[in-house]
Amino acid sequence: MSTLDTRVRDALDQAIIERADVLARQMAPSVAQHDRDGRFAHDHLALLRADGALALTLPTALGGEGLSLYRTLLWQNQLGRAAPATALCLGWHLMALGCLSHTASWPAEAFARLAHDVVHKGHLINILVTERDHGNLMRGAAPGTVARRSAQGWVLQGRKAYCSSAPALAQMVVYARIEGEASYGEFLVPRGEGVHIIDTWDTAGMRATESHDIELRNVWVPDSALVHRYGPGPDRPSSFSIGSRAWGLQLPALYLGIAEAARDEALAFARNYRAASLGGQAVIDAPAVQAKLGEIAFLLTSARSQLYGVAEHWERNPHLQEHLGDAVAVAKVAVGRCATQVVQLAVEIVGGQALSRQHPLERMLRDVQCHRFNPPQADAVLSGLARSLTAATDGPHPPVHAAPSATPRNPSFATTAQAALATAA
Repeated sequence: MSTLDTRVRDALDQAIIERADVLARQMAPSVAQHDRDGRFAHDHLALLRADGALALTLPTALGGEGLSLYRTLLWQNQLGRAAPATALCLGWHLMALGCLSHTASWPAEAFARLAHDVVHKGHLINILVTERDHGNLMRGAAPGTVARRSAQGWVLQGRKAYCSSAPALAQMVVYARIEGEASYGEFLVPRGEGVHIIDTWDTAGMRATESHDIELRNVWVPDSALVHRYGPGPDRPSSFSIGSRAWGLQLPALYLGIAEAARDEALAFARNYRAASLGGQAVIDAPAVQAKLGEIAFLLTSARSQLYGVAEHWERNPHLQEHLGDAVAVAKVAVGRCATQVVQLAVEIVGGQALSRQHPLERMLRDVQCHRFNPPQADAVLSGLARSLTAATDGPHPPVHAAPSATPRNPSFATTAQAALATAA
């Protein structure tokens, strides 16, 4: 079997992996403590800021690095091997900026201001789309959060759930129902008066994301905070539903990283543990262990091929991007399932000690479970695939998970945004 990393296509791919690995090694010593405490890793965020990683997926014209989707997955995968909670928090941020850079759905000036804050102030952002009474709004529910017209602006009232990075967010993209209209809005809301964190995050996995609820209590924002109107209906998609939601592949990339770290733990154990029942030989050659290692290799190879294959196909074919929604959704679920199986097999190889709170596999086992609850979830993907399959017999039919129209990356968008910001200043 070849030991060549076939994900790496060129020197730039290798450089992004090595850069992420440097950060991962710096973060690794404090990961267990942050997990035990259930607290956000502010020291990790400081490392990301110092590296410039918060601007990875912003266009170069706006001070970012213009990292492609494929290379973003390489980055997330490497970081996820050592610090998955931090990778998840960063991933939402990179996903939002990468998607907006690609779709150009926001006003150019608004996006340029956000980019300026990320590059020069180190702002961390997230998209707040989940509500306890309405679920994840990407599943089609209307927001319960309400935006009401006021003098020269809007007043927001509502509560969002599962807000990763809650203690560290500088700005939030808030989905809200516009009072008196049929449409909904995306509002860019700064952390400030009326924005309250409700300490609700006490979970088994991804504890250091501090994904608390955030309550908006009569939060006033200016007119310019309304950056995009969407819905109702598929003809007016939200900014983060366009292009088959491909930037969401950062999620399975980091969970795959957890699985690869679990494989390494299992291999190290199997090479070093000598069993009396085997005459003092290392257990790595035991048939039962070999079978489990073979299954791990099979699952990881399958997951890698699917994840990076879909990402590269999406990048190489802009004209197909709006039609790859099913492939993207399947990759998210399938890779997550593979990752979960790999971690479980690694635990079986190591044995009961893997469940000790002091063993890294115990944390990996908890963290990898969270893939099930990140969108799109398996039930939605499967029902969507069933609708696609049954509708296909009636003639041409766009994939259920695809947005109506993906806007290919507009090379002039970043330049336009930069010019708009300069004019406004």
